[in-house]
Amino acid sequence: MHVGREVPNVTLKTRVRDESVEGPNPFRWQDVATHDIFAGKRIVIFGLPGAFTPTCSSKQLPGFEGNYETYKTLGVDDTYCVSVNDAFVMYQWGQHQGLKNVKLLPDGNGDFTRRLGMLIDKRHLGFGLRSWRYAAVIDNGRIAAWFEEPGINDAGTDTDPYEQSTPENVLAWLEANPKPDFSAVEDQKLAA
Repeated sequence: MHVGREVPNVTLKTRVRDESVEGPNPFRWQDVATHDIFAGKRIVIFGLPGAFTPTCSSKQLPGFEGNYETYKTLGVDDTYCVSVNDAFVMYQWGQHQGLKNVKLLPDGNGDFTRRLGMLIDKRHLGFGLRSWRYAAVIDNGRIAAWFEEPGINDAGTDTDPYEQSTPENVLAWLEANPKPDFSAVEDQKLAA
């Protein structure tokens, strides 16, 4: 069971806009530690098989984007989409989708996804290693709620259910579970 576990702390290779970089691609590499993303915050994350794939592009990502403001009213600090794709692909997908709110986290090496136990083998489809579909609410670096599609599978099967990891299921959980107060945790850190 994932609930109660600490979120894996891995370094993701991201690209950030930097106006000091000349040319048509004003971005630079920046390492981002997942610990820094989740510490002291309530975060919604969701993982999906890949950028530009049908269900991910037509349902899952737009659904979370559409619920972003409602999540905020329920105490969510941010919403992140994780996929085993590189930063360039994730950026282009976000542009293509017209994203304004959900942040895309490239897990190009699959390190975060593997440590969550969600890395699957889709080489039979030419995809290589990918993420199984899931969503979670993270409270101060710990998994507070977990939504995983049934039947996690590897090579040879083509099932790709999308019923548990929906933004609506996350919303229902958030409505029933108010955001905890993380100030005591921050006070302990300052005192240490």
